[in-house]
Amino acid sequence: MSFSSDAKAELCKDFINKKCCALAEACGVLLYCSSVGMDQIKLVTESEAFAARLPQLFRKAFKLDFDEIQTGGKFFFLLQDRAKIERIFEAIGYSPAQSVSLHVNYGLLEKDCCRQAFLRGAFLSGGSVTDPEKRYHLELATNHHKVSRETESLLLDQGFSPKTTLRNGSSILYFKQSDSIEDFLAFLGAPVAAMGVMEAKIEKDMKNKINRIVNCDNANTSKVVEAAQSQIAAIRTLREQGKLERLPEKYSQTAVLREDNPEATLAELAEMFDPPITKSALNHRLRKLVELAGEK
Repeated sequence: MSFSSDAKAELCKDFINKKCCALAEACGVLLYCSSVGMDQIKLVTESEAFAARLPQLFRKAFKLDFDEIQTGGKFFFLLQDRAKIERIFEAIGYSPAQSVSLHVNYGLLEKDCCRQAFLRGAFLSGGSVTDPEKRYHLELATNHHKVSRETESLLLDQGFSPKTTLRNGSSILYFKQSDSIEDFLAFLGAPVAAMGVMEAKIEKDMKNKINRIVNCDNANTSKVVEAAQSQIAAIRTLREQGKLERLPEKYSQTAVLREDNPEATLAELAEMFDPPITKSALNHRLRKLVELAGEK
């Protein structure tokens, strides 16, 4: 199962006992479903959990059964009985004679629990969430532009700030921030899915931190190697010029240790002296050897 399917399955575990919330959720389902009109209402889903929930939800909200249910790769729920469709439209507060476009009936969403139920229905019917291990994206898609604008207002009232776009004639409300997706899933009633987003974010942050440390270590190692190569080249030049043996013992000793330990860091090399010296003193000696090698 996909992450989106798991999230929807979690939302479908608890059935709604309140009639008002069942009606609000069914309203969200209808306004975000595949097709809704006076001639036909068609709901399509790939979620087995949502498919099992729909007949119960419509009986609770409207006291009716679907005219036809088709199963296969997807689940199709059809209503074509005009009397049933009229009963549904009356229940959700839509009159084709008064309005040419569907809309969100805020009168059904006065309670916080009903607003949550409406948004849950919208997500179950027309929503999806991407696996957070890949990227962060949650969206609600509907063919009804007015519905999308009104749902955006509802989300803003609940403290969410979705982005908006159009895609293939559909109006999309979406979130790209992991924190917003976590909060929205938790608000809908899917705390496990919300925790999954949080865990994925923590894992990504840890991997990024490790990569930064590794990259930093690699960069530091490269700098150490480059510096050592420059120092060894200078030591060889001094030896070829006959200058090395004429230098004070502390410089000749430093030259020998550097040549014998080309990969050692300054701290490691400083500890090899007897007695050990400071990094600052060692760094001064190595710079002096490089300067002497450059003198004509």
